[in-house]
Parts: sequence; structure tokens; C-alpha cells
Amino acid sequence: MEIEIRLFATFRVGRWMSRRLSFPDGARIKDVLDDLGIKKEELGLVLVNGSSKEVDEKLNNEDILAIFPPVAGG
Repeated sequence: MEIEIRLFATFRVGRWMSRRLSFPDGARIKDVLDDLGIKKEELGLVLVNGSSKEVDEKLNNEDILAIFPPVAGG
């Protein structure tokens, strides 16, 4: 299946902003994070198609996965 992955803020450093990648059917968000070398502890927010999700959530073909680090400031 094809997933569009969008990285934000510090997750873009040494990576990219947006990319379509292939994963096996039944892949979960945590599988994508493992593939990208992003640890669960580094996450601030994960959205699938605009809705907040947990890392155990299964992904579907053509989903858009947005990954944000914790944000601070004012």
C-alpha cells in the first residue's frame, strides 16, 4: 500500500518534507516510525487524514500520515 508521509519541524532535518512510501498491507503507524528512525518518545502528535491517532493504529492505502515533534513556545 502507498502512504503519503508528511514530516514537520525538526523531523525534516536530514530527511524530507513529504514523500510517498510503500508499506505492506496491515502496517501500523509504529512501523512507519521504525522505518524512519523516529522513536515514540520523540513524538508530539501523529495525524492520519487529519485526525489524531495512536501509534498502534493500522494504516490504509492512500492514507496521509503527518508526524510532528513536541512543540514549545508562545
